[in-house]
Amino acid sequence: MSNGPNAVLTSDEIDAIARDVVAEGQAGRTSAAWQKIQPFRKAQRHQTEAAMALLWIVDQQSLTREDATDVLSEIADAHEDNIDILSAIGLCLESVRDIDDLNAPPPEHPIFKSMVATLDRLAKLHDGRPEQEQILRGLATSARMMARQTDAIAENSLRKLTEIDPRNSAHQYNLGLFYKTRGRFAEGVAAGLAAASLQREVIDSTEWNLGICATGAGDAETALDVWKRMGQKIELGRFGLPEGGYAACKVRLAQRPLAERTADSDDPGEEETVWIERLSPCHGIIRSVLFGSLGVDYGDVVLMDGAPITYHTYGEQEVPVFPHLATLVRRNYQFFAFAGTQETAGQLIDLSGELDEDAIIYSHTENFRIMCANCWRNPDIDHADHEKMEKHVVTGRIAAPPDIAPARLLDLIDRGIEKRKTCQLYAPDLCAAAGQLARERSDRRRFTLLTDN
Repeated sequence: MSNGPNAVLTSDEIDAIARDVVAEGQAGRTSAAWQKIQPFRKAQRHQTEAAMALLWIVDQQSLTREDATDVLSEIADAHEDNIDILSAIGLCLESVRDIDDLNAPPPEHPIFKSMVATLDRLAKLHDGRPEQEQILRGLATSARMMARQTDAIAENSLRKLTEIDPRNSAHQYNLGLFYKTRGRFAEGVAAGLAAASLQREVIDSTEWNLGICATGAGDAETALDVWKRMGQKIELGRFGLPEGGYAACKVRLAQRPLAERTADSDDPGEEETVWIERLSPCHGIIRSVLFGSLGVDYGDVVLMDGAPITYHTYGEQEVPVFPHLATLVRRNYQFFAFAGTQETAGQLIDLSGELDEDAIIYSHTENFRIMCANCWRNPDIDHADHEKMEKHVVTGRIAAPPDIAPARLLDLIDRGIEKRKTCQLYAPDLCAAAGQLARERSDRRRFTLLTDN
């Protein structure tokens, strides 16, 4: 094999190198894979076969995303008039993004934007010609990878593909996939049903996409049919949607999930990973009280996508973390910050079992703090000396359904505290909502002392 700048690789050499590189990538040895593609990087500028081999390597995710993206840029620069290569680059852009991280912002690398522009130009130039279909496939994929920046181009390309080849189930599936991630669930159901009708056998990815879209659209009948076809033990349940017995899982909530945002505000905003009570394969009730203000919180019902972003390990158990696709029901719970003290771990949290409905006292932090006993008793006195004391401090938020009166909630908490004797809870905003203004002032003083130390 020649090493000169214009060296031509034989087909056998290309095949051997490509398979070796993919094997390295599959084994997690991406540095070795990068070293072994160097002959391709030289040859691809003048040898189409080498360029196509590189594209296959990228598609197989044998390189790091950063390296793979740079390789795609090099190939695009060297083959700016080659429709086959440019269309394939558009398809490969899906391999250099973490598509499971559904709510990620638009990619920063310029290859994404430039490929949309290039393929859009080529699609118009070759309108009505046989080669337009492959161009549109690359264009649809590259535009879909741009978050919400190029939705019109993505949708037009996908719809055009279904017109060019209406019997191609993949075109219908991809259109439904696009609608799902854009929150257009009823249209996603229609495309999913069309895709399924064109397939000779049941395909899991089509079923999942259809089931998620049907759940998002509130089409319980279609969703139930899908999940039962997949062998799920599930029936119609709460919120008029399918419900079965599923293990709890986690969802990475986004302030602005992809399906609910626009091109002008195209990033997830704040994100927080929470526990949910999983009701079906794709939706559940948030069972964590959030730290931040994301516009969604404890008690709300969220739709999640089917592919986990990652897994969290708890002992020998791996819990999947799914991306937040959309919020189905906002239940408008009441929230009140609290700070308290307890002698043993879990005392305040255990109060939740004595509250109405699914109201909860949710701990965000528990730790020991050294405080001044004199300041604790009366902060208005000027103390020359501080008398130290140690307290086991808990901070968090109380969540309660909207139909529980604040006075009732406060009374239930007080009763629980009275039973335990050895813990205290201070929630000044709850006191104010309950109309107990004198207590609100007292609780706020203690709350501030506990949270400011």
